[in-house]
Amino acid sequence: MPELLLELFSEEIPARMQARAADDLARLATAGLKDAGLEHGDVRTFVTPRRLVLTVADLPEKQPDLREEKRGPRADAPDKAVEGFLKANGLTREQCEERDTGKGVFLFAVVEKIGAGTADVLPGLLSKVVAELPWQKSMRWGEGTMRWVRSLERILCVFGGKTLEIETRNAVPCGAATSGHRFLAPGVFEVSDFADYEAKLRAAHVILDREERKAVIAERAAAAAKAEGLTLRDDPGLLEEVAGLVEWPVVLTGKIDDAFMDVPDEVLTTSMRSHQKYFSLLNDDGSLAPRFVVVANTEAKDGGEAIIAGNERVLRARLSDAKFFWDQDRKVELESRIQTLAGSVFHARLGTMAQKVERITALAGDLAEFVPGCETDKAMRAARLAKADLATEMVYEFPELQGIMGRYYLLHEGHDADVADAVARHYSPAGPGDACPTAPVSVAVALADKLDTLVGFWVIGEKPTGSRDPFALRRAALGVIRIIIENGLRIPLSEVFFRAVQGYLEQDIEAVREALNSHLENTSSETAIESVSKVWADFHQNDLLEFFSDRLKIQLRERGVRHDLISAVFAVKKAGWFEDDFVRLTMKVDALSSFLATEDGANLLAAYKRASNIVSIEEKKGGMEYSADATEDRLVETQEKLLFQSLYDLGAKFGPMLDEERFDEAMAMLATLRGPVDDFFDHVTVNAEDMELRENRLRLLAKIREGMNSVAVFSEIEG
Repeated sequence: MPELLLELFSEEIPARMQARAADDLARLATAGLKDAGLEHGDVRTFVTPRRLVLTVADLPEKQPDLREEKRGPRADAPDKAVEGFLKANGLTREQCEERDTGKGVFLFAVVEKIGAGTADVLPGLLSKVVAELPWQKSMRWGEGTMRWVRSLERILCVFGGKTLEIETRNAVPCGAATSGHRFLAPGVFEVSDFADYEAKLRAAHVILDREERKAVIAERAAAAAKAEGLTLRDDPGLLEEVAGLVEWPVVLTGKIDDAFMDVPDEVLTTSMRSHQKYFSLLNDDGSLAPRFVVVANTEAKDGGEAIIAGNERVLRARLSDAKFFWDQDRKVELESRIQTLAGSVFHARLGTMAQKVERITALAGDLAEFVPGCETDKAMRAARLAKADLATEMVYEFPELQGIMGRYYLLHEGHDADVADAVARHYSPAGPGDACPTAPVSVAVALADKLDTLVGFWVIGEKPTGSRDPFALRRAALGVIRIIIENGLRIPLSEVFFRAVQGYLEQDIEAVREALNSHLENTSSETAIESVSKVWADFHQNDLLEFFSDRLKIQLRERGVRHDLISAVFAVKKAGWFEDDFVRLTMKVDALSSFLATEDGANLLAAYKRASNIVSIEEKKGGMEYSADATEDRLVETQEKLLFQSLYDLGAKFGPMLDEERFDEAMAMLATLRGPVDDFFDHVTVNAEDMELRENRLRLLAKIREGMNSVAVFSEIEG
């Protein structure tokens, strides 16, 4: 069956846009083929700096023929109704069929559509795909109105060995021709199919497959490092980017001047990576070696000596600036820069960066009591210094080094290592792949920074909505959750939220006070001003805890925990108790998961649902709740007496077990109910004719529901 080959040949496509463009091309083409009724085989896309390629295997020669039946009005319908149906379908009365459907005789139009040739369908389909291909940024060029990421120079479109004409608003030339490498093979050549295209491109110094280019770069860079007695620093993100910058990768090794090697490794690495796209090489001890790997896009006659010399010269200028910033910044004590943060805005409605520093300093001190081994004075000292490096020349030039440079400057000044490390780590974790801080001081400062941000934005109503999260509040919340859980911290978040709000109020941040006052009837009285903290608890606290709970649910699901078990534990808050101790929550989820994996757990769940359903039906029917305790002297059957005693024993022991967080023991205690509950249902009639007897037995079943729901709402559990 015929194959389609499409190449969109342009000026350089930015590396960061290439992968998405390839995905979008495949998506739009697949959707277009489906709409056209054209079944097909594999759809593959390829992308290089200068070309976006699509190949579709096993396309049919033509669209399938279609036969469509349309039912019209009744045969004896008014003339206007019949005429409208005939006109809409381009038919005469004689061309319609009359059929008895059992509900009367109706007119039926049978429309047969002969499928068009695929070669006739594809040009219009692909023209639409090219026009609709989305780009993060696009441009117009020449006199045309077409928009694309860069000027589109040529289109190659071959179907079944024949050239198709793709029309664009800029009248881009279309045919069977393409070009190879810009410098190594600048000529134009024609191709007949994908195999011919790929082979000729390789001969013209173009590796079409992005993954192959990445593998070539990684392998040759590792070999170059080994030849120097060094190792290549692992950097998947840079590898991905560089693979989008070259069509024919040539790996070369350059040297860093020794004069720059006293500059912190992170500065050198960031400068090389961000500006020059160089790979760093490491010594055996993991320190930065005075060498780098650059990936050129051409083979030089001199073996790359001129390319290496040119890159070394450019790097020398870059690192000269970095060394200058490093030397200049160290001439001023970091703490003296804190005062300049008063001129730096944290957020237009939440004050300056200096005010944020004051708040997180106090909050870090408060959090220290919940972080084992954390010294309050160190936590407050680190928080006070955490943002100071934002005022340095180095961080102004390399914003990604904030925190990291603060650590270097503090160590240079002789500050405590715990304080310096906390300054470096307080932004962590910056994402799912970033490690959480574990040192007590670092933990306290990292939590203070994130919680201050979350509470502030929550009060002024700047919450994430849908996919919109401009202040990365979801990431901040996930960071808080990870720090708490991975360090096993028992932090009462409700209390910490309240302390964070107080920090804003003590600074009299206008937007925060106004947002809280808006919920009060009399905002001018002293009583109202004193009550704004309570407004936080009434209007915002549970909402923020719910936000955290949703993030925790996501994290637990990623661990493989069943979603219904998570919902069952979290649903306890519906009974008026909102859990804000995330370590406790995860312990309960784990205990519940282990319990329900046992035979006793599964059977007790079934018994719970039976009991709960019976009680719920009777409560709805009678308009009353069976919340009172069952009366012992109204128990008749042996089995209900045994169940009553089991529930009494459970009630005496179960609560203390939960309070002491002996959740596994509590679940084992629940398991003892299985036998008495099974015997009860086997031998006792709940809906007895005696109303007092029936009510007492319903109270007994309600007590099963109440007891089990104190650890998790079992009705949320599937099965």
